Amino acid sequence: MLKHVAIVNRGEAAMRFLNAAGEYGMERGVPLETVALYTDADAGSWFVREADHAVHLGPTMSTDPVTGARRHTYLDLDVLETALRSSGADSVWPGWGFVAENPDFVRLCERIGVRFIGPSAEAMDKLGDKIAAKRVAESAEVPVVPWSHGPVATADDALAHAHRIGFPVVIKAAAGGGGRGIRVVRDAAELPAAFAGARSEAESAFGDPTLFLEAQVLGGRHFEVQVAADTAGTVWALGLRDCSVQRRRQKVLEESAPVDIDAHTRRRILDAARRLCRTVGYTGVGTVEFLARPDAGDFYFLEVNTRLQVEHTVTESVTGVDLVKLQLDIAEGLPLIGDPPEPRGHAVEVRLNAEDPRRGFAPAPGRVVELRIPQGPSIRTDAGVVAGDSIASEFDSMIAKVIAWGRDRDEALARLRRALARSAAVVEGGTTNRRFLMALLDNADIRAGHVDTTWLDRALDSGVLLDAPDAAPALVAAAVEAYRRDHADALDRFAGMAAYGRLDPVDDTAMTVELEYEGERRRFTVRRLGADDFEIEVDGTVPHRSPRSGSSNAEWSSATTRWH
Repeated sequence: MLKHVAIVNRGEAAMRFLNAAGEYGMERGVPLETVALYTDADAGSWFVREADHAVHLGPTMSTDPVTGARRHTYLDLDVLETALRSSGADSVWPGWGFVAENPDFVRLCERIGVRFIGPSAEAMDKLGDKIAAKRVAESAEVPVVPWSHGPVATADDALAHAHRIGFPVVIKAAAGGGGRGIRVVRDAAELPAAFAGARSEAESAFGDPTLFLEAQVLGGRHFEVQVAADTAGTVWALGLRDCSVQRRRQKVLEESAPVDIDAHTRRRILDAARRLCRTVGYTGVGTVEFLARPDAGDFYFLEVNTRLQVEHTVTESVTGVDLVKLQLDIAEGLPLIGDPPEPRGHAVEVRLNAEDPRRGFAPAPGRVVELRIPQGPSIRTDAGVVAGDSIASEFDSMIAKVIAWGRDRDEALARLRRALARSAAVVEGGTTNRRFLMALLDNADIRAGHVDTTWLDRALDSGVLLDAPDAAPALVAAAVEAYRRDHADALDRFAGMAAYGRLDPVDDTAMTVELEYEGERRRFTVRRLGADDFEIEVDGTVPHRSPRSGSSNAEWSSATTRWH
C-alpha cells in the first residue's frame, strides 16, 4: 500500500492531489501522508501549508548544465532525486506538466525505489513522443491525418512533405505539449520562418528540437477520450470531452460530452482509444486526443497525454469517478471491475487566470487580495490559491478551475455563468480573465455549440469578446462602495471612542479614491449629497451623479448616471 507520497507539482495540481489523498486515507482507514516539494517562489503557498511534510528544492529557476538554458527547478532531475531520497517517500505523484510525461524521471524513480504513480517509462517512450505515437496508432489501425511519417530535419525537407501533403500544414514538436512548438503554415513562403520558430520554441520548452509535419484539418473539433487501464489489461474509456474552444491551441473551455456527435462515431472513437492503449500495454490514467469532423463522421488521432490533464474534472463531474483516487488504486495493483460508469448530464469547465485579455492574455500576476470563489448547486471550484497568497510570475497564472454540472448543456452553461457573476477575484497589481469568461459564456456560437478549434482566435480578432461596455459605471460604483466602506469604518471608530467619552467629529462630506482599470489610473472624488445620493468628480473635472442603491442597467449622459 502507498503510505508516503511526494508531490512533484505545485499550485492547483498539488491541491487537487492533497484533497484526494485526504479522502483516500479516511475512506480506507489508513492515513496517506503527503510531502510537498517546493521552490523559493512557493515557500508560502497554500499547498505547502496543507501538506503533511515539505521539502525545499531551492531556487525557483536553475541552469541546465548541458545547454546553459534557464529552467524550472521542478524539471531538474538531480535536484528532484536528492529531494525524493531525503523525503522518505515510497511513491511520487506528478500531476500534469513538469516531469509528468518524462520517462527519464520514471526511470529515476525505479532506480531509487520510489513508485511512480502513472504509466511505465516504456509506455511513455512509445506514446509521449508524438512521432512514435503516430506510428503506434497506425499499427493499431487508428486513423491519422496525412503526415511526414517521421521527423523533418530541415526546412527543405518540410517543404517537400508540405507539397506532397498539400497546404495548409501544421509543423509540430515531437515532444511536450501545451500548444508550444506548433506553427500553422498556409503557403510555401511562410514555411522557412515557421520551421525555425517551431524548432527554437521546442528546444527552449522541451529540450528537444525534433519536428514533424501533418495536414491541417480545417473546421475540426478537438475531442479527448479519458482512459484508465489496470495491470491486468482492462482499459476503461470514460467518455468524451470537447476541447475545441482554444486560443492559439491553448484550451479555454472544456465540456463533456460533445454536442452534435452520433452514437456510432462516438463508439468508434472510444474503441480506437482503447485499442491504442492495449497495443502498448498502457497502465494508469491518460488521455487520447483526436481531431474530428462530426458532420462527416471522420476522426483522426492526434496524440496521447500519458498523464492526468487539467480538464479531467469535467469527466469526473459526469461519471462520478475520482480520477486521482483511481490513479492511486491502479498504483496499488487494484483491478478495474466491471464496465466504466456511463456519463450522466453535462459538465463545462473554464479556467480563471490572472491574465489580461485586452493585452493578448499576458500574465498579470500579483497578490490575491480578495477571492470569492464561485458557488451554488452543482458548482465545483478547484483553486490553487487563497486570499493573501501571491501568484508567482515564474509559473502558470491559474487561480482556479470552475466546473458546472447540469442535467443538460443549457443548465450547465447557465449555472457556470451565474456562478462566475457572483464570484470575485482581485489581484493587486494584476487582473483576471473573469469578465472575458462571462462574455464567452454569453456568446451565441458557444451556446449553440457551433465552434471549431479556430473559432476563438477568429472571435478575438473581431474584438467582440473583449468589449467592456459597463466599465465606466462599474468604476463609479466601486468609488461609491469605497466611500461607503471608509465611512462605515469612521463611524465604528467614532462609536468606539464615544464609549470612552471622546467625541471626535466624522467628516462624511467627501472622499478621494484612485482606481485602476486596464492599466489606467483614475482619481474619483465622492461627495455625499443624501442618504443614497452622491456626486462623483473624475480626475478633478467631470462631475457625475452616482447610481442609487440596488439599481442596474446603467444609462450615461455627459452629466449624470441613472440606474433603473
